[in-house]
Amino acid sequence: MKRLQEGFKGERSVSLPEELLQAYGEEPLISHLYVRKIGYFPKVKFHYVQKTEKCDYAMLVYCTEGKGWYSIYGRKYPVTANQYIIVPAGTAYAFGAEANDPWTIYWVQFRGRLSGSFVPGVAGPVTILPDEHSRVQDRIRLFEEIYSRFAMGYIKEYMIYASMCLYPFLASFVYLNAYQHFTAGKLHEFPFSSKVIHYMRENIERNLDLGRIARYFRYSPSHFSMLFQKETGMSPINFFINLKMQKACEYIELTNLKLHEIASRLGFDEPSYFSRVFSKVMGVSPSAYRRHETDV
Repeated sequence: MKRLQEGFKGERSVSLPEELLQAYGEEPLISHLYVRKIGYFPKVKFHYVQKTEKCDYAMLVYCTEGKGWYSIYGRKYPVTANQYIIVPAGTAYAFGAEANDPWTIYWVQFRGRLSGSFVPGVAGPVTILPDEHSRVQDRIRLFEEIYSRFAMGYIKEYMIYASMCLYPFLASFVYLNAYQHFTAGKLHEFPFSSKVIHYMRENIERNLDLGRIARYFRYSPSHFSMLFQKETGMSPINFFINLKMQKACEYIELTNLKLHEIASRLGFDEPSYFSRVFSKVMGVSPSAYRRHETDV
């Protein structure tokens, strides 16, 4: 089977020199937990990593789409969408993407005296399903904040900030109930459509059809559409598409992601189709929107 270790379309990763990382490891504020390396790989076909020697860092891998696998302690585990793994420091490991449905992963390597405190007690993957109680997009935004600050890590205060953000980011996985408590406590106040919209936002990077959304809320597609449209005046799928375009505008204005990367991030396999949908909803092409909205 063909295997690649680097060079994937749309991938992003940031690292710093080892000498600098060693110096940061002595900083009082972050010596207990700090970022070593961080990245995002979308639909990385033939992705494969193997570490036969024990590594001096722990690593979180969060799969949001597709499938992959990882091997640790002599056992191989499948990994699917909405699952994460945390590999402890001092451990040899291997992982990779499924060839037919390659995974999309967010990952971060971290060190420090407390790194072992964020390793689950089980070796297998842990599932976090997007639902009306979840805060998946909050977690992704926190990842992006860590990523952007770590990218400026040659400046010490940026490195310190990025590493201190690791605490809530890792805690959002390991202490899931506490992380979701704020949202869960308020959901009984929300009307039906608000729960659906929250679910759509949590799955903004995926392709959801009407049947899948309706099944999640335990309605028939026709009855589900009627209830949603009664509250919003719009069909569920059109609403979902509009949310995707809203998120696309955010990426275009606030990030340096290329348009094909944004398309992939939002679940569009073909950038040309993404461009057509964006143009229909927003009235201008994505490139024209970027020129207009980012023109200072």
